[in-house]
Amino acid sequence: MKKNAPDFQSLAEEQLRSSSLRTTDARIRVLATLLGARHALSHQDVQDKLVDMDRVTLYRALDGLTDAGLAHKISGDDRVFRYNAGVEETEAGHGHAHHHQHGHFKCTRCAKVFCIDNVDEKLFNTDMDSKQGNSSLTLRQQLQKILQSTLGKGFQSHEVELTIKGWCAECALQAK
Repeated sequence: MKKNAPDFQSLAEEQLRSSSLRTTDARIRVLATLLGARHALSHQDVQDKLVDMDRVTLYRALDGLTDAGLAHKISGDDRVFRYNAGVEETEAGHGHAHHHQHGHFKCTRCAKVFCIDNVDEKLFNTDMDSKQGNSSLTLRQQLQKILQSTLGKGFQSHEVELTIKGWCAECALQAK
């Protein structure tokens, strides 16, 4: 059975209505654009898709969506921020935004950034294993120990960013 293409406009409206953010036409259009993108988009990428939207409105919409957790901002090596509002498919076929910590893949040739889905959240959860009486440390706990052993006591991480760098499929094909 063939799946219907997701209706990103409706999904964007639904997500905005269930958030603390006011639902505006600009936010709906920007969020729908991000939801429909295969990879993270820069401000300019979104501007190119929404040519009738002024730059200030676009910046405000992107900042609002990021602050509300409906999108996330990824800092690139080229000093350009890229935005993503990835969607995971549920068993019922409905998409929902993923608001968990996850990894990214950055192509070092074309600078596209892709979200790495299906990263086991237990890797990032601070006390998942300790609550279960398991002696193994989560990735976050291991990194915290390294941070404190390198920089000393008192340093506390609050976020983990995982980035894998390499060539995307298109760039890898071009290199052959």
